[in-house]
Amino acid sequence: MDAKHTHLEIIQGVVNRLSNNSFLLKGWSVVLVSGLFALAAKETKPLFVYVAYFPCIVFWLLDGYFLWQERLFRALYDRVRVNSPDAIDYSMDTTELKKTEKSWLDAVFSKTLIMFHGSVLFTIIVVMIVLLQYKGA
Repeated sequence: MDAKHTHLEIIQGVVNRLSNNSFLLKGWSVVLVSGLFALAAKETKPLFVYVAYFPCIVFWLLDGYFLWQERLFRALYDRVRVNSPDAIDYSMDTTELKKTEKSWLDAVFSKTLIMFHGSVLFTIIVVMIVLLQYKGA
């Protein structure tokens, strides 16, 4: 039973790191986009707002990747949880689970990521429109 418990702890550690990475990506996304907004407003150059699309989209895709990996390791956790203690081999391979779990794109377009990163994207669009109108006035 100790082997099973240890294997579950290892998998849970991976899930925790992936969750932490996702949290950090969200923070960096907001910081970088806000910084680019500040540069765009200070210099009255909407180019910086256009540049804000890049980190927004890249961090959205990376966050989706971490969420997808987290789902795979949670599925691995469930599989190990029901295995007999004799079947524990400490494998961290999730290749087989990719066939049964939702895809990476499903994770990218999950409700939570759409709400967070979609609101960042929407904010970029609004700021871009406001800056373009301000520059034109």
